[in-house]
Amino acid sequence: MNGHRFVPFGYSAGLNTQDLRGHHMITRHLQNLGRNSIVRLSAPRWFCNIPNFSCPCRVSSFSPWVITPHGFGSPLPFHWTRSFYRNPSSQQRPPSFFYGHSWTRGSSLQQTFNSYPSRPSGYHMETHVGAPQVKRRKHDPANKKELNLLELNDTNHAAQDKTDCVALRDSELENSRSSSVVEGQENRNIKVGAVHRKWEDFTSLCKSSQGTSESKETSNEKQKEVFDFSVLSYNILAQDLLEDNSHLYRHCSQPLLQWGFRFPNILKELKQLDADIMCLQEVQNNHYGKQLKPILESLGYHCEYKMRTGNKRDGCAICFKRSKFSLISASPVEFYRPMIQILDRDNVGLVVLLQPALSQSDVRVCVANTHLLYNPRRGDIKLAQLAILLAEINKLASDGKGGHWPIILCGDFNSVPDSPLYNFIRSGKLIYDGLPIGKVSGQEQSHRGQRALSKPLWPSSLGISSECQYETMKDAEYPVDALDNSEELKDATTKKNHPMDQLTPSAIQHKFKLLSVYSHYLPGTNKTEVTTCHSKSAVTVDYIFYSAAKNNGTPDSGDGGHLQLLGKLALLTEQDLWTVNRLPNESNSSDHLPLLAKFRHKL
Repeated sequence: MNGHRFVPFGYSAGLNTQDLRGHHMITRHLQNLGRNSIVRLSAPRWFCNIPNFSCPCRVSSFSPWVITPHGFGSPLPFHWTRSFYRNPSSQQRPPSFFYGHSWTRGSSLQQTFNSYPSRPSGYHMETHVGAPQVKRRKHDPANKKELNLLELNDTNHAAQDKTDCVALRDSELENSRSSSVVEGQENRNIKVGAVHRKWEDFTSLCKSSQGTSESKETSNEKQKEVFDFSVLSYNILAQDLLEDNSHLYRHCSQPLLQWGFRFPNILKELKQLDADIMCLQEVQNNHYGKQLKPILESLGYHCEYKMRTGNKRDGCAICFKRSKFSLISASPVEFYRPMIQILDRDNVGLVVLLQPALSQSDVRVCVANTHLLYNPRRGDIKLAQLAILLAEINKLASDGKGGHWPIILCGDFNSVPDSPLYNFIRSGKLIYDGLPIGKVSGQEQSHRGQRALSKPLWPSSLGISSECQYETMKDAEYPVDALDNSEELKDATTKKNHPMDQLTPSAIQHKFKLLSVYSHYLPGTNKTEVTTCHSKSAVTVDYIFYSAAKNNGTPDSGDGGHLQLLGKLALLTEQDLWTVNRLPNESNSSDHLPLLAKFRHKL
């Protein structure tokens, strides 16, 4: 390297480190600065205003500042930094254009600092020589409880160091953040992590656009109470699943995939989006119990959780603000059923029935969350799992008058828009007989060599009818909806020559009228939205479905439970996510995007 070396933020090459050793802002390792070390700096904005010092451009929180032959502020790419960070003795070096330049000796840094009129305390520098030195910085006492919880189960020293850096960044964010994303936003761009997303406001499209949460409106000379609330659905990517499927994240450097780095980013997103109800998938059990649940409870949430069966360690969680809702009932749902071959997987769901906390009426809202099987070639299993979940929703959401309370169905359904499974949720009916098994979710491009679905889709011993409702064993044997009239039922039970196959329905259905919050295409374009984007694919598999009002204002006939969509956080295209190196990345620590919508319920 001909004696040349990298220089930290604001320094000139060839600086005599003897001039700086006595200054308290320089770490004790500065004398080792040279060809095998990188200096990173966390400095306040005032540092950039020091006379005779140039301010570099900041690319990321972890990019080192250097002076190059091209001037101040050219940052090292992250993979070079990582090479030095993980193995300082490595022979890997940045390209040759960083060397061979005639550097000039600058003035003394200490003289410049002494001449600066006001020098705030707290500035510091950090070096990495060999293994990173673990340091715990002091934070705002108001965040002490939360930060103590973040430190639990942190044994990886590199991850701890990354967590410290992110915690400082989070503290700055919290000081500048003043309100929830869904409040006071009208078609504005909102930065969530590294991406900018648009909040689309539909309030003006609703008949009553003046009401706010717990406000009153007059319609047909009758006063009705309205209740506004927001719902989030987010697959946060369980750490165990990330490590088991590392081939999906080859685009991402290893330090960014550590849980110690990822969790603060995820928590920051949850706090920023500030939803009244959160439906989370891939929530790892130990992280939920030791970190996520205690922190969310300290923020005013009540949490319900269901872990997957078998030896799986992740599950689904529903968390809601205690100031907005009270819990009426919670029902965890296991899809695994012994002795039923089609239901031999460990996926789960969770259904809760909530009551608006400040409402004078006895209305309810039913919220369901699930993560269906991934396997693209097992659409039969996905349909059976969904049928069990819908049966549980039908039971909890019943209003006792032949109708249902408003329903919100969230989750990772591992099915793409316009697939048979998606259309079944939307339309309420699916003719499955003869459907290729891999076509159900729409994930499989080629259907050659796949068997077709046949009836019955699940055995009668499951106790769920073709209308996705719980039933008695007798009714399950001969579902009434499958018969043209009562005479056929009599023939089926008395005539041996009547084929049972003729009595089995070739379709499944449900009675809920559900719409998707998202249209799956960017408005005015044919560009498809995506909810997940990693090294292998970019598709939509996450949804928020809700009991819709016709034209978003008039309730559908036959079912009194309905919601109005007031707004949503827009999704992005695959091209948008490629500009930030896909998911996860330095600021977005899941391979899925969070979905967020705001609803109005007329009580």
